[in-house]
Amino acid sequence: MIRNREKIMFRLILVLTAAYSSVLFADNPIITDKYTADPAALVHEGKVYLYAGHDECPPRQHRYVLNEWLCFSSEDMVNWKEHPVPLKAKDFDWARADAWASEVIERDGKFYWYVTVSHKKIHGKAIGVAVSDSPEGPFEDARGSALITNDMTTDVKISWDDIDPTVFIDDDDQAYMYWGNQKCRWIKLKDNMIETEGEIHTVEGLPEFTEAPWIHKRGDWYYLSYAYQFPEKTAYAMSKSIEGPWEYKGILNELAGNCNTNHQAIISFKGKDYFFYHTGGISTEGSSFRRSVCIDYLYYNPEGTMKRVQMTTEGVEPVK
Repeated sequence: MIRNREKIMFRLILVLTAAYSSVLFADNPIITDKYTADPAALVHEGKVYLYAGHDECPPRQHRYVLNEWLCFSSEDMVNWKEHPVPLKAKDFDWARADAWASEVIERDGKFYWYVTVSHKKIHGKAIGVAVSDSPEGPFEDARGSALITNDMTTDVKISWDDIDPTVFIDDDDQAYMYWGNQKCRWIKLKDNMIETEGEIHTVEGLPEFTEAPWIHKRGDWYYLSYAYQFPEKTAYAMSKSIEGPWEYKGILNELAGNCNTNHQAIISFKGKDYFFYHTGGISTEGSSFRRSVCIDYLYYNPEGTMKRVQMTTEGVEPVK
């Protein structure tokens, strides 16, 4: 009888300990039932929405297999709710597979999702845009055609230089899209968010730029973070204008464990700053082709520069 009581108490302690730990820490990676990559984050009405590509590479294979994007939301940065798949690469009739890096942004009550896919007819990667009335979707193709195609940027002789779109709406309501591999490019977007305006520009002053640009602003400073070298670290530059010139500031995040790529998202939420990224550390099956999203804190120096991110297994604490 005593032994049974001891067993019951021991099990109760394990349950309470697990519950207590889940409240105290998010734990990295934050999603463990499937592989998630290329995080993008959006703050909207007291929630953070996480958008990520779904790595589906079979075990013991080494190739990128992504056919859809996933959506999760959280009110405290620790407990994440998964929503039904809001968008797939095949939802763009002109595209075929390859649900690569993306970002969602809100404007005038609508949500625009800028994505990387492979074009059916034009060789190489392309950028499309989908739209929804809800951050959870479902989303649908907003144009019926690509926004950017590989034949628009012929100075880089690879088929995957038009990838990883990030969109930022400046204080004057002008929207900008940055993207690229090997070269970082930007262009203005029209007010409707689904057409470009003016010419494509190339960003100077980003040493060892590989891919994955992300734009955010804090105070008077604009920040352009990006994947640096290969295997990839994350570096960043700063400017007083969204159009530059940009001044390189150094490394922000080191090599992600067991993963050649490094893709970030940066947000402020309820008074704290967060750095989203992915690693290949979910299990022995994790790798560059089976990645997992993580979150850690981001800190700034008094003059506005960013401190190097400390990657942890504990993750972040819940916020109220």
